[in-house]
Amino acid sequence: MKRPTKSWGELGLIEQIRRKFPQSTKNVILGIGDDCAILRPPSNSELLITTDLSLEGRHFRRDLHPPESVGHRCLTRGLSDLAAMGATPLAAFLSLALPASILATAGGRDWIERFFAGLQGLAEMHRVILAGGDTSESPTGNRALILADIVLVGAAPKAEALRRSGASAGDVLYVTGQLGGAAAELESMMKRRRRILRVPTIEGHPHLFPEPRLDVGEALLRRRLATACIDISDGLSTDLMHLCHASGVNAEIDRAALPIHLLARRLGADAALRTALHGGEDYELLFAAPASVLMPTSLAGVPVTRIGSLKKRRSGRPMMTLLAPDGGHEELKAAGWEHFSGSGDRRKRLR
Repeated sequence: MKRPTKSWGELGLIEQIRRKFPQSTKNVILGIGDDCAILRPPSNSELLITTDLSLEGRHFRRDLHPPESVGHRCLTRGLSDLAAMGATPLAAFLSLALPASILATAGGRDWIERFFAGLQGLAEMHRVILAGGDTSESPTGNRALILADIVLVGAAPKAEALRRSGASAGDVLYVTGQLGGAAAELESMMKRRRRILRVPTIEGHPHLFPEPRLDVGEALLRRRLATACIDISDGLSTDLMHLCHASGVNAEIDRAALPIHLLARRLGADAALRTALHGGEDYELLFAAPASVLMPTSLAGVPVTRIGSLKKRRSGRPMMTLLAPDGGHEELKAAGWEHFSGSGDRRKRLR
């Protein structure tokens, strides 16, 4: 974006956004600039829609996160939901609430430009167009916060989208990538207590620049490999609980099989395990597949690891069990992220 020397105002902000993003594709007939966008979904497909909030102080901090990371993470949240259902993204819609002061200062306008640079970089990578949205001034003056609400529209073949509810007893559990890296990087950032001004590359930053696994989700659907799928945004333990609830099964997880990220391993064995199980924001995919399926070790260039299996739901047995290398076992309780849980844990004050 070309940087103006004076305050933008709302119309100026919208014009800056419109200039930055393409206005049409084969699936987006009309984008930013009218009362509504016009979409043309692929034939014989269904639309999938998801929405996610990014709230300053809860999901990011201006004094901690570089703006490019905030924009990237904002879009990742919606793209990862589409990935979990095997969908192809068609369009994004962004509603953005900003303090009035951010448009009136050079530093504030620079923050906005870099926010959109981060969002645009990921959008171009996955060929998704920003087709509309809304802007508003945040209330409470100098104490006003930034809020970004992203809506993603995707498409999947009729009646074929992956769901949480399709798994059965006897299925095998897999995860993509590595676990715990996002929470470990965030913990390191919180300890430093100073803003990362710029990051030269998005590689190797699982918290700042997570990778939505869209190509993996599409491969799972196209090759009919998975019976159920969910993205790991709230932590493996919590998202596994969601899958078990929806599918009516119990789960056993092999502790030694968990693919733990190097950043998490540096925390020590016990902390690494907790982070991998409960840390969240890895945006990897957790999915189930029949035991008869010969699962490749990678999909779309992303490692795939077998971590456990699903069992028949039985009264009196834990929904989730963690198996130790020595043959011992213990109940695995969901301890990932949950809004309105009242937790005072420092890690959960920024999610």
